[in-house]
Amino acid sequence: MMISNSLERQYQLYAEEYEKKAVEVLRSGQYILGNEVREFEREFADYIGAKYCVGLASGLDALWISFRLLGIGAGDEVIVSANAYIACVMGITINGATPVFVEPDEYDNIDAEKIEAAITPDTKAILAVHLYGQACDMSRIMELASKYSLKVVEDCAQSHGNHWMGKTVGTFGDIGCFSFYPSKGCGAFGDGGCIVTDDEELAKKFRIFRNYGSEKRYHNQMVGSNSRLDEIQAGLLRIKLSHLDELTEERRRIAQRYMTEIKNPFIRLPQVRKEADSSWHQFVVHCSRRDMLRQYLADRDIGTLIHYPIPPHLSEAYRYLGKKEGDYPIAEKFANEVLSLPIYNGMTEEEQGKVIRAVNGFA
Repeated sequence: MMISNSLERQYQLYAEEYEKKAVEVLRSGQYILGNEVREFEREFADYIGAKYCVGLASGLDALWISFRLLGIGAGDEVIVSANAYIACVMGITINGATPVFVEPDEYDNIDAEKIEAAITPDTKAILAVHLYGQACDMSRIMELASKYSLKVVEDCAQSHGNHWMGKTVGTFGDIGCFSFYPSKGCGAFGDGGCIVTDDEELAKKFRIFRNYGSEKRYHNQMVGSNSRLDEIQAGLLRIKLSHLDELTEERRRIAQRYMTEIKNPFIRLPQVRKEADSSWHQFVVHCSRRDMLRQYLADRDIGTLIHYPIPPHLSEAYRYLGKKEGDYPIAEKFANEVLSLPIYNGMTEEEQGKVIRAVNGFA
């Protein structure tokens, strides 16, 4: 049987609770912006350590609406890591703003020491993407944001509840954006997302914008969107959130075993900054013969994924930016060597051992 990331295992851990909540919501007759959404927003804000949370339809909505409500658009520049997932860049460009790419560091996140050189008079914000469950150097990023009067949006889609210097990511910048796509740490059973912020006025704008720009029914204050976290997903997320610490701790145990027992000179293991912890959304290794390694593991019934094979600046979608191969050599190198090994809740010790033995056997 193929070993690969399994969402069904996590569901089975708390199946009775999920099913009870789903039936409860169905029987309530309240399916849009009801009590489950209100309670989840309150509970998630408390968990992250923010004053406000606003549930949205997806993580991408969280990003593009954030930049829209911060007033960032055509003629403005936003700094982002060159190896980020393309949705991060879409959050910028949907509003007409221009992404300015900065190379990643050895931790697979934006190299904060290279940001200052990318700042121009048109720079309005930094998008800090906490990729793979790792944390960016938020101390340096916030220092630069203060120095140049820049907004900071944190993309925490893959980092639910990990920390930088003891503080939860998503609470450093003006807005923290989260995805609840099923594979995320606090994943729903469909699409969903949210933002967190300490700015009461900004939170109010998000609540209005997500509901067609209306605070009172049929009284539209702005041209908004339909981006509402639905009641069933919010209810199921409340169950997931109540178990999130134990789920994260299980992933950390698996990651620690990988870090201790994988010993192969052809494999570079992930690194975690000493000031941070990781929620291990993905366990991403680097290998110069990545495609050979992937096929080797597939032949041994071990499924892997590549996060991500094409950096945004080389994608067809962003051809209009005029970037070419070689412009961001570190990000391009990473795209050719990163490989995500299986790591999932409910993964047995035997399955972990099989992955370790297979990776160690690659030559």
